[in-house]
Amino acid sequence: MPPNDEPTKYQPNRPGKTGYESGPRMTTKILNSLILPLLALSLMVGLAGCKTPLEYKAEADEEVYSVIDRFWQKDMGSRANYKISDTAPLPDDLNIKKTLPASGVLSLARAVAFATAHNRQYQTEKEALYLKALELTAVRHQFAPNPYGRGNAGYAREGPDEVIGILGALGFDQLLSSGAALSTNLALAWAEVLTGDLRSGLSAIFSAAITQPLLRGYGRKVALENLTQAERDTLYQLRIFNRFRQEFVVDVASRYYRVLQEYDTLKNTRENYDTLNDLYDRSQQLAASGLIPQFELNQTYQDTLKARDTLIQAQRTYLQALDEFKIALSLPTRTELSLNPGELDTLRAVKPAVIDFPEDDILKTALSRRLDLANRADAVDDARRKIEVAADALRPELNLVAGMSEASSNSRADLTTLKALEDKYLLGAELDLPLDRLEERNAYRRALITLSQSIRDYEETFDQISLQIRQAYRELVDAALRYQVQTESLELARKRLENTRLLLNTRLANTRDVLDAQSDLFRAQNASTKALVDYTVASLNFYRDAGVLRVRPDGMWDRPLTTAQAP
Repeated sequence: MPPNDEPTKYQPNRPGKTGYESGPRMTTKILNSLILPLLALSLMVGLAGCKTPLEYKAEADEEVYSVIDRFWQKDMGSRANYKISDTAPLPDDLNIKKTLPASGVLSLARAVAFATAHNRQYQTEKEALYLKALELTAVRHQFAPNPYGRGNAGYAREGPDEVIGILGALGFDQLLSSGAALSTNLALAWAEVLTGDLRSGLSAIFSAAITQPLLRGYGRKVALENLTQAERDTLYQLRIFNRFRQEFVVDVASRYYRVLQEYDTLKNTRENYDTLNDLYDRSQQLAASGLIPQFELNQTYQDTLKARDTLIQAQRTYLQALDEFKIALSLPTRTELSLNPGELDTLRAVKPAVIDFPEDDILKTALSRRLDLANRADAVDDARRKIEVAADALRPELNLVAGMSEASSNSRADLTTLKALEDKYLLGAELDLPLDRLEERNAYRRALITLSQSIRDYEETFDQISLQIRQAYRELVDAALRYQVQTESLELARKRLENTRLLLNTRLANTRDVLDAQSDLFRAQNASTKALVDYTVASLNFYRDAGVLRVRPDGMWDRPLTTAQAP
């Protein structure tokens, strides 16, 4: 009997023996035999060219932005400021850090550019566009060869047989525009026999299969429906994004002018209070000289107190509007900044244009250029197409199936998956009769209802846009006329106050007359500024709703059309 520390040799003809080596020598042999399979697996991983997460991200970005660039249409405005924050910007993209000018004064152009670069909602819209295009890349990938590579290595034991080996598979799957599904596979197996009667060596099997629908699911329209819809959804999101850009720039500019309006109101209120203070000092002197009665002095003082109260309220209103504008710029409310009052002077220097656009022409232009209406119109086409696809699903299913597999001559090497395989060729058909099409029937009925809903949605959007355009046009005409009226009223109020002051000196007017004239001037100043801002905002709203506002790379808009360029 051998010593306890000596391993038993393999003796196949001796009954009662296990037929296996055991002990440290067998373990070492298995480990040594595993080295080659593990090296082979490592080689497969290396050949696959595994990428880092950053490389995958860069690949996704490149594909997504190529999709966006391909679907971007000329009527959508400049192709800029649409890349999300963690990707490299375009040369025309705004790249403004969250720092203010040294003066702390923000011009309109700077404010719009700052908001375009940092506004949170703008960033969300850019990300929504990116994600929609990313979805398209996934759908489109199904119609390209989708390669795969798998493998495993290890130790197998079955009865008296022990094998160390590696099994790998390479191939690809692909959907075709005809509705066919194609699949190929190359399986490779290498085995090293430790014990038993199997043969060592390399074995390979190549297989391919294709399934081609002949009835249900046949044809480009049905097979490519998901891809078609994904492409149209990307186009729709592009239109939504560019419509948002038009609304965004108008909103930022309107907010800017409204804050300046509050600032101008505050300035007028302070001047009004200072004027009444001066008038009160003057009235005290007149009352002390007996030139005016005491009640006129009291009236002056009472109006001064009212002006003081109005000043306090105006200060609060302006600061609140300024803080809200900071949030629109994604700035902390504690940030110290002010807006450029000269922007109002620029508006005052421009005489309001004569509004004589033919209303029917405006409506026609808007309906042809509005991106949101285009989405509604295309949604009707989508609904009609989906009815055809749903009707196709009700048909019988008849598929032509073809396949082949070819194995190498040394096919006994793999104990698990390559054992006893022979060359095989297949050509056949699969039939599924439409005996149970409840789910497909319901889908078809839903598609019919969706079409009706899409048509109604388009009609409602058409009517709403028509109403919006007519309203915007009327508001623009009204704002232009009111601004002219308020400008004349302001000039008249200034002359009236000046004349009343002269009459007070000669006692042909009393203090109450001066107070009334000053109050009317104060109201006229505020009304004139409001009318100016209303007219400017109405102009922006009109060009936005007419679909003719174009956003530039710097975030600003193209110069509005003149009457000679009426849409």
